[in-house]
Amino acid sequence: MAQNTEKSIAFLFCSNFLYFGPNLPDVWVPREHTPPHTLFPESLQCKFYDVNLKENPIAKQIKLEVADEIRRMKSGIGKFPRLAVVLVGDRRDSHTFIHIKLKACDQVGIETVASQLPENCDESELLDVVSGFNEDPDVHGILVQLPLPQHLDEEKIINVVSLEKDVDGFHPLNIGNLAIRGRKPFFVPCAPKGCIELLPRHGVEIKGKRAVIIGRSKIVGLPTSLLLQRHHATVSVLHAYMKNPEHITSEADIVVVDVGVPNIVCGNWIKKGAVVIDMGTNQVKDPSGHGFCVSGDVCFEEAVKVASAITPVPGGVGPVTISMLLSNTLDSVKRAFGMV
Repeated sequence: MAQNTEKSIAFLFCSNFLYFGPNLPDVWVPREHTPPHTLFPESLQCKFYDVNLKENPIAKQIKLEVADEIRRMKSGIGKFPRLAVVLVGDRRDSHTFIHIKLKACDQVGIETVASQLPENCDESELLDVVSGFNEDPDVHGILVQLPLPQHLDEEKIINVVSLEKDVDGFHPLNIGNLAIRGRKPFFVPCAPKGCIELLPRHGVEIKGKRAVIIGRSKIVGLPTSLLLQRHHATVSVLHAYMKNPEHITSEADIVVVDVGVPNIVCGNWIKKGAVVIDMGTNQVKDPSGHGFCVSGDVCFEEAVKVASAITPVPGGVGPVTISMLLSNTLDSVKRAFGMV
């Protein structure tokens, strides 16, 4: 099914390019003297990811766990998860991200069905597609690829997605339940969930630590701050209008960045021994002048000299984010059949 789905959409594929997009006003700008892309030394092994490996080991482990559960579900009750993907328009980054998601689903045994609408589609068309997937009992998860074209009400579309099938975790009730202590959302947004997943798997203590989130988007910044609070960290959230942000970040034990500005976080923003999670992914011109490359929001060459652990871009949080989508979809089908 995944292969047939891919044929129905004219995907543009660029491996390792995961785009979350800018989520702050253009107040902060990249430093002109910083190279737009940081190259990893061949001998460097990051504590979060060995750059000499072909696949992020944490993401690989999660995918293996998900695939194993799906195999046991199929053999036990003859059921399997199905994810519906809705794509509007022809944005290159959206097509790339969808391609990566569908490929990951196919690898673990999640069946996929896709609906692509033209850039100029009516809002009613999109609502009908989402509603149809809501009502389909064979669909256990729904993913509406963001961002949507400007003429469409993004919030309205997200609100229509069934709470029980909102595997992206963007429904206001899921976010609201995440914010209220003692309540449990059906789903946690994938990128923040992946961020938090990395820390304990590498023995990083969250409880009692000072954490700074740079960026306050609904996709990454806000839910990551809520998750860190749930793990009893003291959290500060910085935005584009914050003056002298380095005064705050330089006191943090954990720094999470997602602003969509290449290399904005310098080495002197980081406290010695801090843990740095770079969730920004930017497509920039390659310094060689040939095509494009991928850069994070953190200047890796500077930060790695002071941080105790840091995620690279690409290959760090991005693959784990995809694994969290697979995990959420598995949770959805298990809930549908009373297995949780």
